[in-house]
Amino acid sequence: MENTVKKTKTLSGVVVSNKMKDTVVVIVERYVKHPKYGKYMQTRKRYKAHNPGNTLAVGDKVTIVETRPISKDKHFKVVA
Repeated sequence: MENTVKKTKTLSGVVVSNKMKDTVVVIVERYVKHPKYGKYMQTRKRYKAHNPGNTLAVGDKVTIVETRPISKDKHFKVVA
């Protein structure tokens, strides 16, 4: 039997919303090369992350780590 080690995804971004209970919305920006034209473009994606105790404020820079599904669309938790 093979031992498969899963690497957890680690992302860093900025908190843009903290209005939900124990949840923050983090926007992650990254640069992606256009497949045809080769120009680098900035893309943004919003992730919902678990924040127990609502300790974060809008504008905080955070690191989030992939975890088991906590709710329908929340599968990251805040590390720092």
